[in-house]
Amino acid sequence: MVKRSCRHANAYRLVITLSRLLSFLPLSWLHALGVLLGWLTWLFSPTYRRHMRENMVLALGEAEAARIRTAAIGETGKGMLELPRIWLRPLAETASRVVKVSGWELVEAASRRGKGILYLTPHLGCFEVTAQYLSTQAPITVLYRPPKRAWLQAMIEAGRAREQLHLAAADLSGVRTLLKALRRGEAVGMLPDQAPRAGEGRWLDFFGRPAYTMTLAARLVESGASVIMVWAERLPAGAGYHFRLQPPTQPISGTIEQRAQQINHEIEHLIRQCPTQYLWGYNRYKRRRGSEPPPPVEVGRA
Repeated sequence: MVKRSCRHANAYRLVITLSRLLSFLPLSWLHALGVLLGWLTWLFSPTYRRHMRENMVLALGEAEAARIRTAAIGETGKGMLELPRIWLRPLAETASRVVKVSGWELVEAASRRGKGILYLTPHLGCFEVTAQYLSTQAPITVLYRPPKRAWLQAMIEAGRAREQLHLAAADLSGVRTLLKALRRGEAVGMLPDQAPRAGEGRWLDFFGRPAYTMTLAARLVESGASVIMVWAERLPAGAGYHFRLQPPTQPISGTIEQRAQQINHEIEHLIRQCPTQYLWGYNRYKRRRGSEPPPPVEVGRA
C-alpha cells in the first residue's frame, strides 16, 4: 500500500512538472504536438475510437463524418495540450489569446437588464478559455465537478481560481451559489452537454438519440437571466481564439423538459457551425449508474 501511494505521488509530481513545462511553450507548438497526441489517442484507445466514430456518424452521417474525421482527431489533441497553457499561465496572458470577439453586444444588453447572465458553453472549441476570458470583464461563477484524478483536480482548481472566476460545486450548495450570483445580477456558466449524475437529468433527444441531459441549465432559466450561447473557436496555426457569443435561436421556454430539450437543440446548432472542434470522443450517451434506462430509439432514427 505504501509503495503504491509513493508511486501515485511520484506520478502526480511528474505530471504537474510536465504540465508546467508545457505551459511555457507557444500555443502554435502545443497545437502541433496536440495533433500528434490526437492521433496517438485514436490509434491506441479502442473505446475512444468507437465513441468518436459512433457519435460523428449519428450526428453528421457517414459521408460528412468521414470527410471531417482527420481534422476532428487533430483538434481533439490540440484541446488536450492547450490546457496547461490555459490553466497555468497568468490570466492576462491567457485572455490575450482571444484575438477576436463576435456578439459582445449581447453581453452589454444583458448587463443593462440586470437579471444576470447564463452562459452555456458546450464541449466545442477551447471551452476552458471561455470563463477565463469572461472573468476579465466581470465576475462569473461556473459549475464545477471535481475529476477523479487528483493531479487533474489540482490543475483545474489552479487554473479556474482566478480573481473574478468563482467555482460552484455540482451539488445542492453549488446550485444555491449559482442562484445567488444570478440574483446579484452576475454571470454564471456551465457545460450543458455534460452528463449529469443519476437523478439529475432526463433522457432527451440529442442528434436523434436519447442522451441523459442535465436539467439544471433549464431550471436556471426560470431566474429570468439572459441566456447566451458562447464558444471559442480554435484558430489555425496557434493564432489564438475567436470568441463567439450567440443568442438562442428562439426564446427558451415551456416546461423543464421542453427547455432542456431546446438547449440540446441549441448545442446541436453550435456544433454544426464547426463540427471538427466538438469533443466527439466524449461518451455523451452513457447511462449513469442508478439512472433509469433510456427510452427505445424510434425506428428510422437510429
